Amino acid sequence: MEHDFDVIVVGGSFAGMSATLQLVRARQNVLVLDGNLRRNRFARHSHGFLGQDGRAPDDIIADSRAQLMKYETLTWKNELAVTARRTDRLIEITTGNGDTFSSRTLILATGVKDTLPDIPGLAQRWGKAVFHCPYCHGYELNRQPMGVLASSGLAMHQALMLPDWGPTTLFLNHAFDPDETQLAQLARRNVTLERTGIAGITGDNATVILEDGRKIDLAGLLIQTRTEISSPLAHQLGCAFEEGPLGPFIKIDAMMETTIPGVFACGDAAVGAGSVGLAVGNGVRAGAAAHHALIFWDNAVA
Repeated sequence: MEHDFDVIVVGGSFAGMSATLQLVRARQNVLVLDGNLRRNRFARHSHGFLGQDGRAPDDIIADSRAQLMKYETLTWKNELAVTARRTDRLIEITTGNGDTFSSRTLILATGVKDTLPDIPGLAQRWGKAVFHCPYCHGYELNRQPMGVLASSGLAMHQALMLPDWGPTTLFLNHAFDPDETQLAQLARRNVTLERTGIAGITGDNATVILEDGRKIDLAGLLIQTRTEISSPLAHQLGCAFEEGPLGPFIKIDAMMETTIPGVFACGDAAVGAGSVGLAVGNGVRAGAAAHHALIFWDNAVA
């Protein structure tokens, strides 16, 4: 069965590189296709990842890639994978440059795209003073005033968490009305409730301009982004999806395999939670599982 590589990994960010490391250390021939659209490219610093806390994501990525490139069985191409199809017991990937490559197994580490609330000034502060995860950025706000911008009732989750990092205001922004139970929960956590809508975000950090002209100075603002899978490959291959609270993600089993045999997924596209540490961890599992599938190939793709 002629093929170009044992495994193709689509996505060269934290999950994809973590999966690749397991495979090249098992001396498998691996191709990484990376479109260089890492989800946290807007963030100045990465936090909560043991041993790398506070470093710039670009620096972590550069060091990781330099280490990977020392393995002789790795091929890396800065090309965007645009189509995927199964041919008998192989998977073919075609890139935007028109190149086609085949492999016995595939790992989708494509990540997700964030859709931000349409508020003037918000997008410019994404990753700098506007965030989605308090574990990643809350500590650095130094217990200064911070806010949660509601897009739906899901904002309650962030609003009840955030007071451990500092004084918190929940901006309803006409998204939902808390019921009596939710109001009591917010009161117990000393969360200030702001019902007036937001006209825009300004300032060096995240100064909220309300529709009535008032301004509220914040060190940071937490939001709930709507996410979508960054690549069409999983759909093209027929992988099943699950609907998460903020968007769909690829359905996987305990070994990171999708509903299509021989196709694995890891990172934000498969876990439905944005964290460098989680992405690296499930990348390890996906890489090892893809190697196991190669060893027990007949059972894995029968």
